Amino acid sequence: MDKFIQLTLTGMTNGAILALVALGFVLIYKASDVINFAQGDFLMVGAYLAYAFIVQFGIIWPIGLLLTMAAAVVLGIVVERFILRPMIGEPIISVIMVTIGLSSVLRAVVSAIWGTTGRAFPSFLPDTPLNIAGAIIPADRLIALALVMVLLGMFMFFFRFSKEGIAMRATADDQQAALSMGISVKSVFAMAWSISAAVAALAGVIVANIVELNGAALAGFGLRVFPVVILGGMDSIPGAILGGLIIGLLEVYTAGYTSPSLGLASVVPFIVLILILMVKPYGLFGEIRIERV
Repeated sequence: MDKFIQLTLTGMTNGAILALVALGFVLIYKASDVINFAQGDFLMVGAYLAYAFIVQFGIIWPIGLLLTMAAAVVLGIVVERFILRPMIGEPIISVIMVTIGLSSVLRAVVSAIWGTTGRAFPSFLPDTPLNIAGAIIPADRLIALALVMVLLGMFMFFFRFSKEGIAMRATADDQQAALSMGISVKSVFAMAWSISAAVAALAGVIVANIVELNGAALAGFGLRVFPVVILGGMDSIPGAILGGLIIGLLEVYTAGYTSPSLGLASVVPFIVLILILMVKPYGLFGEIRIERV
């Protein structure tokens, strides 16, 4: 029972962070129909920017975190304005290849500046072990889980009640109708990319605080977002949250109850991805689109 509790809390933490990254992915897809293969690399860049501000420049971590978020917002706007906006009207495969190329560029830039060796990340979450019903859980995981759940709640409130969030939802539903109502679709696109980059950067900081600063590991964490969004539905924010929790729990249960030599924990999310595409290709909450020709 102790092991089950420990695995459950760990899986919920991992799943909540995955949901946060998936939220940015869903935002971009809902607003602009772009599948962003560089979402995991935004996570990686955010973690390294935080390391640069806090360790290399000696800035205290609250200000360093704010600077990281601001830099991520700028990165998202620059990517949307100068890389994705010129691709409007081009075939979808061309846009996908652009995001794949952006992913490679971001990894190359990070490797050129900080190298490929793992680094100790400046811890700002206490890692004191806590005993919960006999299970020993580091405090940083519980704090990270609480932080992510609060952030997800704030974003849900933003999209449902704020003027900007309603404009984003309107643009996602029908761009032509949004234009006719005076909504700037280009501004919504820029907002979607900036928010996506910011939440991915914040997730990168949380992941690096729990594990370590390693470019390949951070980018790989972002790769696991794809099973999450396929499971929940590529255009569903609640689906991203639920999909993140399901994938996070499946990973840790598989790692905890199967032999490590099998390596099933790393592939079970993609097994789920294949199965959901075969059975329910629009995901649990995705909108079923029927095109008539």
